[in-house]
Amino acid sequence: MSSKKELRKIVFARRKEATDSEIEEKSSRLFARVTEMPAYKEAKRVFCYADYNHEVMTGAFMEQCWRDGKEVAVPRVNGDVMNFYRITSLDQLSPGCKGIPEPLDNPEKGYDSESCLADDWEDAFFIIPGVAFDAQRHRCGYGGGFYDKYQELHRNHTTVAVAFDFQVLDEVPADEYDIKPMYLVTESTVYH
Repeated sequence: MSSKKELRKIVFARRKEATDSEIEEKSSRLFARVTEMPAYKEAKRVFCYADYNHEVMTGAFMEQCWRDGKEVAVPRVNGDVMNFYRITSLDQLSPGCKGIPEPLDNPEKGYDSESCLADDWEDAFFIIPGVAFDAQRHRCGYGGGFYDKYQELHRNHTTVAVAFDFQVLDEVPADEYDIKPMYLVTESTVYH
């Protein structure tokens, strides 16, 4: 079995090889599956990451959430913890930790993140990123442990990891503190 470090290297190379149009098309197909899930349809609130560097693209999905009347919150890293903040527009995101788009205070756009803290949304439909997965939904993240730590404290969410088919590998090493998502959705399959 490959180490998580080796898996990250493999998947990052695959993501780099994919064209922008391939990433966009696969993301669209993937989220068409997500929006058909009963748990999505029933949800009033959605936690979603802002994509970066050829991840599954989430912007069009967040726009769909707003059209569907759902509230949306996006994570921001604050030191060694991650918190979620409600946003009402993708314009409220700015490059944050490691260049990843985050909801940052922006007086010019009238955005004050502290008034938008959404960590008390304990029933959100929770979209989770990752680098690599296997069919048993074991997840290899980016190495910071932010999503595992967050889920350890907030356990009532319907958790849905999203990944491209090329990110699903034969086996991903799992530690006892790793938390598996309830679902893994790719452009071709839903694992549960």
